[in-house]
Amino acid sequence: MTPSPQLRYHCIFLEVSFRELLERVTAQTQGEHTPCWLDARTLALLTSELERCRREAQGVPGVAEGLGTAVYHAGLLMAQCPGALGKRLCQHHLQAILVPLREAITRLEERRARQPQGPARRLRRWLG
Repeated sequence: MTPSPQLRYHCIFLEVSFRELLERVTAQTQGEHTPCWLDARTLALLTSELERCRREAQGVPGVAEGLGTAVYHAGLLMAQCPGALGKRLCQHHLQAILVPLREAITRLEERRARQPQGPARRLRRWLG
């Protein structure tokens, strides 16, 4: 199955968004065990987008599995937010989301590089 070209861009958006959340949590000056207080609405929005990407990636080897792992960790994080987990555990969950998300992006980029780039293909990509 060929994933849509937009799937890669959505995954990149999610990676940048979760990385920003991680940077915010890391920048907090409170102690390691102080609640991280992520914005639960933002986290819920990103998690639902992550789930949508996982559904879209079904049948794409390596991509759906990685996104599934990211969704799992996002669900764990959502179950404890806001304020029910410390900074260190929050960072751990965010990193556990980012690693498989980055791997999925890499796999999508590899698939994209292997596809022939004939004139019709370029036109479809441009219009798509």
